[in-house]
Amino acid sequence: MDALLGMRGAHWRSTDWTAAAVAGLAAGAVLMVLDLIWSALFHPDGPWRISHMIAPIFGGGSPPIGIGYSFSVGVVAIALTTHYVLGVAFGVLMGMVMTQLRLDTRPDFAVATGAVLGMVLYVVNFEVLAALFFPWLVELRGWETLAAHGVFGIVAALLYWKFNRNAVES
Repeated sequence: MDALLGMRGAHWRSTDWTAAAVAGLAAGAVLMVLDLIWSALFHPDGPWRISHMIAPIFGGGSPPIGIGYSFSVGVVAIALTTHYVLGVAFGVLMGMVMTQLRLDTRPDFAVATGAVLGMVLYVVNFEVLAALFFPWLVELRGWETLAAHGVFGIVAALLYWKFNRNAVES
């Protein structure tokens, strides 16, 4: 298999797990702020709509339909926890991919990798998982959410590139 990938003689590289987790956490914060601002400015249901749609993923139940999306500490807490846990998981996975494919050595590699992986995450979340398990999230499909996931991936990848203590310039 190594010969097929052109990795004969290549060594397994160590992922900086802390940098990956922090990158995913910080990128998750950026995504949440983007979602909040976008919803507040452009969606008639207001800024708490996304929180009400994310919270049921792990909090149980289903999002309110037709009754509005008012602020709720419990809903926002569950949505933030869900968002950040998934952000850290994405950061760790992205860090592993970037490290093993040596895409963690240059910022241009990080930007390209982050954009692609962010869009792959969008497809997994909104085309696969939403269709199979979370049908209420289908409503969030669209270029705005795709762009936000691209930004999320880029931020996570750039932060991993910046914080990674194991990368070696090649």
